[in-house]
Amino acid sequence: MVLNTCDKMAAGGIHDQLGGGFARYSVDAEWLVPHFEKMLYDNAQLVNLYLDAFLVSGDTRHADMVRDILDYVFARHDASGGGFYSAEDADSEGQEGKFYCWTKDELSKLLTVDEFNVAAKYFGVTKEGNFVDHSHPQPLSGQNVLSIVDPNIAVEDQPLLASAKRKMSDVRAKRIRPHLDDKILASWNGLMLGAFARASVILADEKYRASAEKNLQFIRENCGTKNPRHFSTAGVTASAIMFNCSKPMRFFCPA
Repeated sequence: MVLNTCDKMAAGGIHDQLGGGFARYSVDAEWLVPHFEKMLYDNAQLVNLYLDAFLVSGDTRHADMVRDILDYVFARHDASGGGFYSAEDADSEGQEGKFYCWTKDELSKLLTVDEFNVAAKYFGVTKEGNFVDHSHPQPLSGQNVLSIVDPNIAVEDQPLLASAKRKMSDVRAKRIRPHLDDKILASWNGLMLGAFARASVILADEKYRASAEKNLQFIRENCGTKNPRHFSTAGVTASAIMFNCSKPMRFFCPA
């Protein structure tokens, strides 16, 4: 059951099929439509889930998903000095999911006919779309959250799918991206530190080990009691330390 859930999540819209990593949660039972916010702590815990899945199943798909998540973290959460940023928002330009979604017309204009036919089949793209932001007074129409609807792509069509993904990624990179929450929280960084360290051992990848060591050094230097700039009780219990790379700050939660 757990392995099946891992596979369904990886194929669903909760997983960013172009940029990697996972959104915060799904609003349906099919893992299709996510709340598009992407959190550091969720992705850290999912690394460990997919590492466990790989150890149990031996299926390289689960190891690949670990790499997918960590590549996303490197690309979007990696701060200078070794820390990791907290999150990416769900919306951009006032519309939830606008950065991530596609219309059929957009893709038909962007891709060649053959690329479009393969990509539309693979991702299940339709004119009606599969996502409506009911919280918005004027939701965008025809929006498609990408998910793997039909993975059975012929070998000779795989290059077409790869080409389509490259073009889509290039165009998406030019869109206005959701706001980056650049807080650096000690507790969430600790989760990601453990994820990188464990991945380095199980996947035998020194790149992950180096990242874990760098993050550990950052936490020790910036988020501990020995640094009075970043730690103070002040009548409350500090459950996490926030460090903004441009300006030291404190973050506290009530006891």
